Amino acid sequence: MALREINKYPDKVLREKTEPVEEFDGELQKLIDDMIETMYAAPGVGLAANQVGVPKQVTVIDVGVGQEESSLIVLVNPEIVHCGGESSSEEGCLSIPEYTTMVKRAETVKVKCLDREGNSCEIQADGLLARAIQHEIDHLNGYLLIDRIGRIKKEFFRKRYAREHAASKK
Repeated sequence: MALREINKYPDKVLREKTEPVEEFDGELQKLIDDMIETMYAAPGVGLAANQVGVPKQVTVIDVGVGQEESSLIVLVNPEIVHCGGESSSEEGCLSIPEYTTMVKRAETVKVKCLDREGNSCEIQADGLLARAIQHEIDHLNGYLLIDRIGRIKKEFFRKRYAREHAASKK
């Protein structure tokens, strides 16, 4: 296993829609293991393959980080087939460090996907897991959490980001 570099906003790879996985080979298993190690080291609760520069529909999620028992899940080619309710909560993103904002998402989701061995599975989730799944699937479709906020908040984010990064380049 190896740590991979997490791409940061505004890297173009974060805006590209990822491709479905068709081969469940050793290369995919290494990618998944590397993503798990990278997510835990960051530390984060989820990571999509395009965040580490691989345009494949793969994401890893563990909302139980810091708890005794791991709740790690690997989703390959995930598709949300049902959403229910709505709630707003604070979100952050490993690709937009040191930024959090309120994001409105479905309270519950039902997802069809494949596991890391290529077996079909279905996951029903609510709470933080539902939120994390939606966040990571957004990544796989080329969306960032800033795409889920209002126009004014997005403009504030862009100005702050430009100001902070102009200062860091001096």
